[in-house]
Amino acid sequence: MTGRPRDVYVVDAVRTPIGKYGGALSRVRPDDLAAGVLGALVSRTPDLDPARIDDVFFGNANGAGEDNRDVARMAVLLAGLPVTVPGSTVNRLCGSGMEAVIQAARAIAAGDASIAVAGGVESMSRSPWVVQKPERGFPAGHQQMYSTTLGWRMVNPRMPEEWTVPLGEGAELVAERYGIDRAAQDAFALASHRKAARAWQEGLYDGEVVPVDGVELARDECIRDATSPEALAKLKPVFRADGTVTAGNSSPLNDGAAALLLVDEDGLRATGREPLARIGASAVTGIEPQYFGAGPVEAVQRALKKAGRGLGGLHTVELNEAFAAQALACLSQWPGLDPEIVNPRGGAIAIGHPLGASGARITGAVAHQLAAAGSGTGLAALCIGVGQGLALVLER
Repeated sequence: MTGRPRDVYVVDAVRTPIGKYGGALSRVRPDDLAAGVLGALVSRTPDLDPARIDDVFFGNANGAGEDNRDVARMAVLLAGLPVTVPGSTVNRLCGSGMEAVIQAARAIAAGDASIAVAGGVESMSRSPWVVQKPERGFPAGHQQMYSTTLGWRMVNPRMPEEWTVPLGEGAELVAERYGIDRAAQDAFALASHRKAARAWQEGLYDGEVVPVDGVELARDECIRDATSPEALAKLKPVFRADGTVTAGNSSPLNDGAAALLLVDEDGLRATGREPLARIGASAVTGIEPQYFGAGPVEAVQRALKKAGRGLGGLHTVELNEAFAAQALACLSQWPGLDPEIVNPRGGAIAIGHPLGASGARITGAVAHQLAAAGSGTGLAALCIGVGQGLALVLER
């Protein structure tokens, strides 16, 4: 590439309603979920010739089941796009959907593409069990079966044990390190449900969420309108008998997909639309794997520095809520950030966290919120299992 990087715009962003584990979307294959949002996204821009899409990037954290063999390319074919449209699947675990956006934006900024789709998909309900191949034929003993739904499996024995703790234990460690107590976690979770329920009641998701063919699911399936401080307080800790992390203050297991249409100036003219937002700076950082929940702290600071922005100048923030403990830990390290602008329409504790889709979901959410405001700077960020953080700045 020569000269100045091209500006990259978000023309549109869509997502499915997020289904609960074993719920309404559990009978839908992940490649069909991905194809659904891809097709819906393209259909909302009728002036765009689908053959002009230079590439499709999709995030996916599992890839062990029906999402195998490059689910992005499968989605292109299943959605009925021209066979000339390629597709690439990327994996940065919980950050995969945002990683797809960043990679698509880089391709456009570098001049390698003019129009691209970026998104993510996960069906945690349909994640298969897997069995390792025996080292030699016809073993006489039993073989271990692993669930691919979530977390560590088939761990390399050279990995230090303190790194390979369950994700919930990692949340407990973060709560200890940053002094996040049970009451604060439950209060954060309650607020997430209330904000999400209110956003749906007020129609704030009407322009963003698209239906899934053959499924009756009017809104995100895990939102608990009737939950209360008393109900959350009754839940027992999951990972430690004397711990603070419960099912109520953690994100659930989920199914869903999201997609964004990204373009340069020429691509924008081809769509005939006004963009929602412009892609700004991004940053990725690493941290000790067991403290993965604090991963976004440094990533956010780096992304904002690249963008020439500060925490006090943000209009909206989407911080993925893997656990209330980790979200609160991150917020405690950003004293200049107004907590009232964080996840204003609810977060993953209420909406859900389909791993490969969440980064695309929150990026699209920021774009829609900036468009609704008319101007401003927004931020999306996630913690990532095995110790990473990812952040992206958007502007309008």
